[in-house]
Amino acid sequence: MTILKARGIKKVYTTQAEKVYALKGVDLEINKGDFIVINGPSGSGKTTLLNILSGVDRPTEGEVYIDGKPLSELKDSKRTLIRRNKIGLVFQSFELIPVLTARENVEYPLLLQKIDRSQRKKRVDCILDQVGLLDMADRRPSQLSGGQKQRVAIARALVTEPDVVLADEPTGNLDTGTGRKIIELMNRLNHDFQVSFVIVTHDLSINQYARKLIKIRDGRLEVNNYDKNSMA
Repeated sequence: MTILKARGIKKVYTTQAEKVYALKGVDLEINKGDFIVINGPSGSGKTTLLNILSGVDRPTEGEVYIDGKPLSELKDSKRTLIRRNKIGLVFQSFELIPVLTARENVEYPLLLQKIDRSQRKKRVDCILDQVGLLDMADRRPSQLSGGQKQRVAIARALVTEPDVVLADEPTGNLDTGTGRKIIELMNRLNHDFQVSFVIVTHDLSINQYARKLIKIRDGRLEVNNYDKNSMA
């Protein structure tokens, strides 16, 4: 089942001196249960693509569809609701709220969804247990390591039970060993919950975990929907 689809995505940034073509006609489909890794060098268009897929940014040309519905036809308020309910986001810099505990950071999206208190506690405890941080639920970000912060961020992305998680350089601020554990955690959660993951990264070591591997360079997908399992 196709969850998210992009067709003919182009993104052009206009400056006083020139036009910068960040994306040059990208097509992509994300299906239920996918574990997609998109890699490429800095400036290749990875983050721009992720921002457009999530509805944070709009393409200059082309269309993004979620559950078959074109995002361009939706008002900003509706786009925000779709992003809140159907898409989980994980960032390189974690983006945790410093004054909140791990539990409160994970719970925050559920408050926005107006989920009742008992259901919030059940969901938060469950996902913190899944990422191995239930015993650290009352610690603030300043009391957590980089890997632990990213686990909180992953829990926050998953607590709303999204269809897809979009992760932008999730290991970028972590050492090699911790980064590997984070990707292994994402891989396990992908299997356990059948949540699709799309990870953009310049770290080629993550490729071994991909079931679909895509390379992006100069705003174009060089390899699209390559499924290594089908080539075995």
